[in-house]
Amino acid sequence: MTCYGGVAAAAALPSLPPTTLTTLPSSSSNTSVRDVGSGGAEHPNTVLKPTVDGFKWRLLISYDGTHYKGWQFQQTPPTIQCILEKALTRATKLERKDLHLVGASRTDGGVHAWGQVAHFVTPFNYDSLDSIHAALNGLLPPDIRVREISAVVPEFHARFSAKGKTYHYKIFNDAVMDPFQRLYAYHVTHKLNAAVMREAANHFIGTRDFSAFVNSSRNDGVPNPVKTIFRFDIIKMGALLQLEVEGSGFMYRQVRNMVALLLQIGKEAIAPDIVPKILATRDRKELAKYTLAAPPHGLCLVAVKYNEEYLQLPLGCPTTSLGRHHSISKCKVPFY
Repeated sequence: MTCYGGVAAAAALPSLPPTTLTTLPSSSSNTSVRDVGSGGAEHPNTVLKPTVDGFKWRLLISYDGTHYKGWQFQQTPPTIQCILEKALTRATKLERKDLHLVGASRTDGGVHAWGQVAHFVTPFNYDSLDSIHAALNGLLPPDIRVREISAVVPEFHARFSAKGKTYHYKIFNDAVMDPFQRLYAYHVTHKLNAAVMREAANHFIGTRDFSAFVNSSRNDGVPNPVKTIFRFDIIKMGALLQLEVEGSGFMYRQVRNMVALLLQIGKEAIAPDIVPKILATRDRKELAKYTLAAPPHGLCLVAVKYNEEYLQLPLGCPTTSLGRHHSISKCKVPFY
């Protein structure tokens, strides 16, 4: 149980009825998909093919990333993928190597998620997904939850099929920090000018080369630095500033670097027109002259978007599980 980092499972694994599984006939064909580097970097020209023979399942996951070293698998310190794979191996009785679990975004240590997406495969089908859904959430610690499980077509790939992602970054802009926000918002005491931050954020919108806003990583490979930002909104809610950015994809620490520059602009330390100037250099060292990356705990992966054809339920597969609600149909305690 090294993977759990000392956090015990919330409940024992519920027993699954033996009639819920249907074995898939063996096939001689076996295709693979080439992986890419960390940080959610996508290769838009990748040909999508089934990774293995079997049934493929999509997970919609939320987690509090405070106590984890990000998504990508490693046993110590614990990561989200490691803990989820431990739960899946117990619930499915499969080995880790047979699950082929892949996440849509390799969130960094301390980053949260409301709408992370992952897929895994099994050699068998399920008649219903409610039991394995309950089993997974019973095995997972309370700061990680599977919100949905659904069957997907073999061509679906959590990372390569994604057409867009949405991140939110929260800033608590007041002299005294709200203790209930401390794990999910970055505390900035300097009064920020939201209007100039919005002006600067508009310079990010469009298809651009974001090389100047990307940190290097050992696992980056050769990511394409050209990304499209669809919107970059800054919403003020009292002392809370929520920065919402939606794009075709993001590279390693790109969002946190963009936020960091906007913070310097919001403090009126530099002018909004610095954004296109730094973008034009395509040089990460140029951004480093003005700021470092914003802390991870203010960042949350909110949603991953896919084309509808990838999310159609295949024939012969169970309906999507949203979790089971328990109800009492008849009161067993008499009233007098």
